[in-house]
Amino acid sequence: MVENSEQTRCGFVAILGAPNAGKSTLMNHLLGIKLAAVSPKAQTTRSRIRGVLTEGTGQIIFIDTPGIFQPQKRLDRAMVRAAWHEEQDADIRLLIMDASRGKIDPHTLPIIEQIKEHKTARVWLLLNKIDKVDRLKLLPLAAECEALGIFENIMMIAAKHDDGLDRLKEKLLDVIPQGPWHYGEDQLTDLSERLIAAELTREQLYHFLGAELPYVSTVVTDKWENFKNGSVKISQTILVERETQKAIVVGKGGAKIRDIREAAQKEITELAGKPVHLFLYVKVAEKWQDDPEHYENWGLEFKT
Repeated sequence: MVENSEQTRCGFVAILGAPNAGKSTLMNHLLGIKLAAVSPKAQTTRSRIRGVLTEGTGQIIFIDTPGIFQPQKRLDRAMVRAAWHEEQDADIRLLIMDASRGKIDPHTLPIIEQIKEHKTARVWLLLNKIDKVDRLKLLPLAAECEALGIFENIMMIAAKHDDGLDRLKEKLLDVIPQGPWHYGEDQLTDLSERLIAAELTREQLYHFLGAELPYVSTVVTDKWENFKNGSVKISQTILVERETQKAIVVGKGGAKIRDIREAAQKEITELAGKPVHLFLYVKVAEKWQDDPEHYENWGLEFKT
């Protein structure tokens, strides 16, 4: 670890955007490790996740925030508040936008209006998913965004394919302020293993369950037992709101919960770097979204 703070750089970079713009994919690929849950469904990220990138004398703390949208429920409102709060404390803000339409994403427009209204400083625009659009449409889109006059930089990336990410890292490392590192050289996140494991299991709910069920369910890591042979036993509970939902998660003959468990176990094993034995249970908790403890675990503010 570099100890001379006069020679080191350290900065906070908030990743903002509409749901499903690619925020979590971006952070995972920048770090080269999967910390945040990713799925094709919107609003997969619930918690504030910090990922730490340390290269040379620079350290960037990326903050993956929940997608910004029009909130309806308490949890939704807490997620949006968290996104804007993290933005306020960042040295640089990365607004990531799905550029696959070849025009400004309508879900990103309200965020742009907020940035303009509050005269938010140091905002970089990342036009993501450029692999899905004709490159000839990208230049007019970039010009349209530049004309807004609110972006310090505009860059084109395809986060899923690591396209443009090396250049993004280089530019960020060049401009973050001088100062001591906040985390150790080998630390990748401030999240606990328990919470990361819960998020990786919750990700599988989005992959294996229907359109609405993942949004009314959550995952809690109950036990984490390390054994002398290097393996770990993890027990988790999937919370749902109704008995009918429990039946869907379990599936006929337990087939669905088995698929979820196997996929989640594979992801957690890869992250942990050691054999993982995952045990999943499903419990009905009608008002789990009104439990302040979940919000505290996710780094969200509990309000009515």
